[in-house]
Amino acid sequence: MAIKSEGFVDIDLKTFETILARETLNCKEIHLFEAALSWAHAACTKMDIEPTSSNKRQLLGQALYLIRIPTMTLEEFANRVAQLGILTNQETIDIFLNFTAKSKPKLTFPVKARAGLKTQVCHRFASCAYRSNQWRYRGRCDSIQFSVDKRIFIVGFGLYGSSTGAADYDVKIELKRLGRVLAENSTKFFSDGSSNTFQVFFETPIQIEPECFYTASVVLDGTELSFFGQEGMSEVSVGTVTFQFQCSSESTNGTGVQGGQIPELIFYGPMGVSQQNTIMSASASNNTINNNHTSAGGGHSSGKDNMAGGKQASNNAGSGNSVPSTTTTSSSASTSAHGSGLLLMGASSSSSSSSSSANANSDRTHVSPYGNTGGDNDGAPTAGSTNGLPNWLQPSVGGGVSGGQQQLLAANNGEPSE
Repeated sequence: MAIKSEGFVDIDLKTFETILARETLNCKEIHLFEAALSWAHAACTKMDIEPTSSNKRQLLGQALYLIRIPTMTLEEFANRVAQLGILTNQETIDIFLNFTAKSKPKLTFPVKARAGLKTQVCHRFASCAYRSNQWRYRGRCDSIQFSVDKRIFIVGFGLYGSSTGAADYDVKIELKRLGRVLAENSTKFFSDGSSNTFQVFFETPIQIEPECFYTASVVLDGTELSFFGQEGMSEVSVGTVTFQFQCSSESTNGTGVQGGQIPELIFYGPMGVSQQNTIMSASASNNTINNNHTSAGGGHSSGKDNMAGGKQASNNAGSGNSVPSTTTTSSSASTSAHGSGLLLMGASSSSSSSSSSANANSDRTHVSPYGNTGGDNDGAPTAGSTNGLPNWLQPSVGGGVSGGQQQLLAANNGEPSE
């Protein structure tokens, strides 16, 4: 993860402050605090001074106040932060009182949690349905292949649940590229018997490169009959990201482009203008230290009301008709951010484009052209110094990020995280 990488400690103070100030960071504040200690320790080493708590504190300067320590858990603060000697005695007492007292003292640290990146959802079906003999699960795999035109991070899938009442499901989700497993997770979810989708997540987001096909798979164990998607689309746009779908040879339970399971892909990625403005507005209100002690403030239905424009296929799931070539646009974004840290967002997507033609069809051996059958369901610090400090240690005066450090920041809306 970016803030835990060896190279992170080599960034200059301006870049470090820029990162810590981001409203859309998707990581725990305790991890940012640990990263700050690592950065300060490396800075002490570069300056050939003892890495004591007081020296680390002095080198961090005002950057320390960009870490939202009051939003940590009491356990994180008490067992780690409070015992390291980085904070003054008064700061430690005040933060303990902020956790426990009715009358809370004023703090020099922001007390409002970061908004985090918003997850977005790609809905690939225009509608869903159920039948008396479908959709069944008997240890078989539901799978679909997809590609995107911009770099994103997949955080999980939305799945259909029981059509015969409330039920629990065991599920294994998996993401592959060229037959290699990139991530998997075995978990559970509760279905309330509605046609809503139910979200399941990987432990950490998975980076998806543009113009390469990936395979999303699920194996469910639970109530036999569930809802399933129909009127599937081979191309879907969400914000500024376009998804393309094709059938997978690994799908042995009937899921394909036209219908079946895995109705939603949940991801972090570039957003539309309206979504950007929401994030920027929240970020602007937190750019200064917050001394006002305000408290930090099921599923998605994949019906036609989530779609805007484009034709939808009229074929039901598992039919033998040709895969439609359709496009639709969806602009939904979840209001809750996935807790685990993604690496870097919005970096140039051109790096993998040269190999797109070779990768695009490499996972498609023996795939039926009409859908799936089978089963029951058819750089270096600069020299010089100012005020006795090297340039890389100068505090930010009006922002700015050095060219060698821009890879740590999103070029297109993305944000660095854990």
